[in-house]
Amino acid sequence: MKAIAIAAAVVALGATTASAGTIERACVKSDRKAANRTLCGCIQQVADATLSGSDQRLAAKFFKDPHMAQVIRQSDDTNHEVFWKRYKAFGATAKTYCG
Repeated sequence: MKAIAIAAAVVALGATTASAGTIERACVKSDRKAANRTLCGCIQQVADATLSGSDQRLAAKFFKDPHMAQVIRQSDDTNHEVFWKRYKAFGATAKTYCG
């Protein structure tokens, strides 16, 4: 049920979001083969629905430096732990919604 609500929010945001966001720009610039404007735009829509602006800025850094994600995930910092939980939920939602 939560995924349906998030998907509805993503669709609503997609109708109003015209410019590329932090995640979309990082995704498009990445060296990943699957990265394209459509996929990256979809991921940005999910990010807009699930992550704060500061979360998006941190997550965008993972495209350029994947090791940073591992450092954040293993960090003992409480803020990193809370962020990682939100980031995992974002990733699962993006996978479901964007394929």
